[in-house]
Amino acid sequence: MALDRRAPVAPDRLPSAEVTSLSHDGRGVARVEGKIVFIDNALPGEQVRYRPGKRRRAYDTGAVVDVLRPSPQRVTAKCVYFGVCGGCSLQHLDPLAQLEIKQDQLIENLEKIGKTTPETVLPPLRGPTWGYRRKARLGVRFVPKKGGVLVGFRERRKSFVTPLQHCEVLDPRISILLPSLSEVITDLSCPARIPQIEVAVGDNAVALVFRHLDPLTEQDLNSLRLWAQAHRVQVYLQPGDLGSVHPLSPPNPEPLYYSLGENEFDIEFSPTDFIQVNREINRTLVTEVVKLLDLNATDRVIDLFCGLGNFTLPIARRAAAVTGYEGNPVLINKANHNAERNKCDNARFACVDLDSEQSADVFTRQKCNKLLLDPPRTGAMQVAKTLSQCRPERLVYVSCNPATLARDTEVIVNVHGYCLTAARVVDMFPHTQHVESVAVYERG
Repeated sequence: MALDRRAPVAPDRLPSAEVTSLSHDGRGVARVEGKIVFIDNALPGEQVRYRPGKRRRAYDTGAVVDVLRPSPQRVTAKCVYFGVCGGCSLQHLDPLAQLEIKQDQLIENLEKIGKTTPETVLPPLRGPTWGYRRKARLGVRFVPKKGGVLVGFRERRKSFVTPLQHCEVLDPRISILLPSLSEVITDLSCPARIPQIEVAVGDNAVALVFRHLDPLTEQDLNSLRLWAQAHRVQVYLQPGDLGSVHPLSPPNPEPLYYSLGENEFDIEFSPTDFIQVNREINRTLVTEVVKLLDLNATDRVIDLFCGLGNFTLPIARRAAAVTGYEGNPVLINKANHNAERNKCDNARFACVDLDSEQSADVFTRQKCNKLLLDPPRTGAMQVAKTLSQCRPERLVYVSCNPATLARDTEVIVNVHGYCLTAARVVDMFPHTQHVESVAVYERG
């Protein structure tokens, strides 16, 4: 195959474009000669010069080389890795403008997919924008030509690992460990066989789960023990699937926990459990959800996709009874444990596959007048279809995907006759394209 020996195009001869909007993944959207172009690091309202990337039948891609007319909302990215690292996509946009765009995306999805508009758009819930991320999966790659082991997030739309010395969005207790993580893995007997590290930060401790594809030697284990002790963190090993995760140092670690409000609740969790990544925003969100449910001492509530009881237990303190349903039996056991340790005697939990057609036969037997949904990104379509079997007077839906929220809303509103009374965005993931939101429905 002949090599492409064309000389690189001079910057001033590259194409320019007027950016009109932002895509769901944080790229600027322009139209050049009638064709859509997605441009990395471009913002709405800007005139940019860009280097063309991949060409597809329906669209092209590119990356900004020069901003000819900047947006007034453009800011200097705080992180030196921005533009390469895939952990963030919006650091060049003012945080308030990020929320405005996410709110527009939410409303647009509700209108186009959900075929409805909320009666009220509530102000965004805001919190810390730096050092907020307490849960992450770090990629690890052994690349001798680049100096050894690289630890960091994947590069934007690539499988390569960005070698991070620090991270502006990670909890500082994790960020400070990044250089030494590279060093300790480099010294192991199988540095090329450590693909990832799961990190989790509780109010009381930091935990790291090392995935290893080959058995570790006794010397490896001792190195990791010494490293854990030196940095005062918990180290777990994962030789296989999630069921293989076990502690290395200390051998019997204190359970991780996070609190919800001052002296109200402590939620215990394991390093590989799902928790909301933003501690402060999660606290605010729980308070907001309880408020939007408009609870009183006679309410009977169902919490679907309840996880560890993040919302269920605060609901229990303000309602007559609450039942949480979740498809993962391990999480159900932990939710029951959290209810016991927080003395929530009116909270019950049960394991149900909420994506199955039979799920309604289980949870609709439990009488309720209010319902909470907090599904994964795939949404809660099966639940939405079966609402007629329980007909709660009020429904609150917490979503991390505006598209599936809107899809389910179309059924809730236009099939079951509920009214979408309010919606708002939540700043759970600053500087990323991810949109957290809350919607409130009342029975018509």
